[in-house]
Amino acid sequence: MRKQRKTYVRPFKRWDKERIAEEARLVRDYGLRNKRELWKARKIISGFRERARSLFSQETGREELFNKIRRMGLLKGNITLDDVLGLKVENLLERRLQTIVYRKGLASTVKQARQIITHGHIAVGDRVVDVPGYLVDVEEEKLVRYAPGSPLNDPDHPLRKAKEPEKEEEVKEDGEGKEA
Repeated sequence: MRKQRKTYVRPFKRWDKERIAEEARLVRDYGLRNKRELWKARKIISGFRERARSLFSQETGREELFNKIRRMGLLKGNITLDDVLGLKVENLLERRLQTIVYRKGLASTVKQARQIITHGHIAVGDRVVDVPGYLVDVEEEKLVRYAPGSPLNDPDHPLRKAKEPEKEEEVKEDGEGKEA
């Protein structure tokens, strides 16, 4: 049996006003349940940075790190160690299933994306994934869709019908705004 470890680190300065405001913004923008989910993402990013710092003096192992970061979709193209050290928590939060479902238009809000994921309406490939914090690889991103057995898979579902007129209104508003 494996020893369980903490997957996050609490901030050292508990009452730092700027940090609290920034965390509140990220929690709101990405629809996180609590700050612990944000702290977990920061821990993952800090692990990549720590590994990059250890690779400054070594030549071996860099490609493995770069390939993993490329596969996860955190950075694209030609990656350097400076790019890895410049990673932000937003890079990782953009790769969460919850954010991708919202960005693909499968849900109208980030909170709604979290709800339909936890209720088992989203599949990645052939698997139903019910974890909003699931990190989606670049190859898996195009496989994110409604689950085959889900009622949301029906185009006539009220939730899907409610989203379509909003998109049409946005187009009309943009068209009117450009003409004026």
